[in-house]
Formats: sequence, C-alpha cells, structure tokens
Amino acid sequence: MTNETPSRLQLFTSPSAFPNPQRLRIFLHEKGIADRFAERIYDMSPVGEQRQWPHLKMNPWGETPTLKLADGSIFSETAAIVRYLDQEFPGRRIMGEGPLEQGLDTMWDNRIWVHILYRIVTAFHVLHQGLGPKLELTSNLAWGEHCRKEALAHASLVDRHLSDGREWLLGGEAPTFSDITMATAIAFSKFPVNAMPLDERFEHIDAFWKRWQQRPAFLAAYADRQSGVPELDDRT
Repeated sequence: MTNETPSRLQLFTSPSAFPNPQRLRIFLHEKGIADRFAERIYDMSPVGEQRQWPHLKMNPWGETPTLKLADGSIFSETAAIVRYLDQEFPGRRIMGEGPLEQGLDTMWDNRIWVHILYRIVTAFHVLHQGLGPKLELTSNLAWGEHCRKEALAHASLVDRHLSDGREWLLGGEAPTFSDITMATAIAFSKFPVNAMPLDERFEHIDAFWKRWQQRPAFLAAYADRQSGVPELDDRT
C-alpha cells in the first residue's frame, strides 16, 4: 500500500493500534489484494484528518475505515466493506465459501465484535479516556469495569469453543473473518492501557494467537509497528 494511483481504490484508515481498520487490513492481506488499494493513514490526534470536513463529507460518522470506489461510491463500517470486497475480488472467500460457512462466520463475528472487542473498546474510552479529554467526553468507571468483565466472560466461551483442537473458529484449514476479529480483539486487549491480555488468561486463545503470529498476512498487516503492543512492534 503506497501512494495513490488511478488504478487503486482509495482507503482511509488509522494506525494498527485501532481495531476496526486493522480488521480490514488483515482481511486485505489474507485475501491477497492489499496492493490493489491506496491507503491513507490518518493522524488520530484530536485535530487529525479523520475529524476534518474532507473525511466527514465522505463519512459523517468520522470513523475509519472508509473506502472510496472508482465511481465515487463510499463504503464505511468494516464488516460491510469486507463483505463487498470478498464478493468483488476473486480468491478464497474469507467470510465463508457457502451459505453455511457464511452464516457461521457471521454468527461468530457478531459474538466476538459485540461481546468482546467492542467491550474492550468501550472500556478503553470510558475507563482511560483513551483518545484524550478533548475527544473522550464520558468517563464512567462502573460501565468500563462492567465491559471489561463482559469481555473476559465471553472470551472464556471462545476459549471453550477452541478447546476441541480446532485451529480456527469454523474448524476449517484457514481463518475466516470472525478469526480476524478475534485476532484484533486479542491484540487490543494487550494494548498496555487496557491491561487485560486474553492470550495470558486463556490456554486455547493463547494457541490461537500464536497461530496468527505465524501467518505472513498477519505480520504484513502489523508492519507499521504502531499497534502499541510490544511483541508486534518490536519483533525482529
């Protein structure tokens, strides 16, 4: 992903410390289409480009990732972008090869996004004011602690699911999108301020995390060394 050229779709993201852009970035590398995109990584400071009018005109929610197609159409929301790209480009279907796999992958992705990753993200915002007081307008210690406990409780269910010896959530030979979401949840749980590393708490999640670290696509997706997780940023 280098400078924009007319043949590339325009992708607006954030550094790898931020889970939703990272879910998409891992997908692009797993799909083998990362070089088809001109990626612009926004400054995430309170006055950064993500919240300035050029991006808000494309995506009024002011979130990343945002995808601009060749005809000017705009996609936002990670799962929606991935669903479009998985169907639009040839290659392995990361969201599942057929109706059954696609349904199961959506089920697991929703479970992990809603009950684990989003809970960790919420705790990051309301417990720690993760993006600073200018952007973090709500501090709620009780709600943040509740979200932390919810994330751990649901991670234990994922750990139990993986305990039968399967490598990936659907039991296939390669990860699907729900596995990508779980990988980013583990990574964000290890962000120092969150201090709830799932791989240290659960045996089978630890093995799952180690499998991801052996995948070239995963390593390529974290190549910016800006995840905030030392074992990803400091590797040789």
